[in-house]
Amino acid sequence: QVQLVESGGGLVQAGGSLRLSCTASGRTLSSYAMGWIRQAPGKEREFVAAISWSGGSTYYADFAKGRFTISRDNTKNTVYLQMNTLKAEDTAVYFCAADTRYRDIVLVRSDYWGQGTQVTVSS
Repeated sequence: QVQLVESGGGLVQAGGSLRLSCTASGRTLSSYAMGWIRQAPGKEREFVAAISWSGGSTYYADFAKGRFTISRDNTKNTVYLQMNTLKAEDTAVYFCAADTRYRDIVLVRSDYWGQGTQVTVSS
């Protein structure tokens, strides 16, 4: 099976930046869309961003537009999420996701999920 492992989470002050990474192992994901989902305590999981297999198309939740950037490097089997101008409400566990179509990532219906990495933004 495919395993997704996130890294790069941590504690940051409001207005600061973090770069999350997700590395895939096992079955190749060269033809998969990938993305990020987050979950704050007591809340439902919500879509953050997705990127097509080629990296030519990206999709963002409204709260992420202009602040977050998703990218991928298929030679490293890795997807990234650059998060700038972080706000306290961005505090959540961030999960890496992969699927044959970006639509299922947007709908929080991904075939594969990582374990998550904690992002905490202090105000």
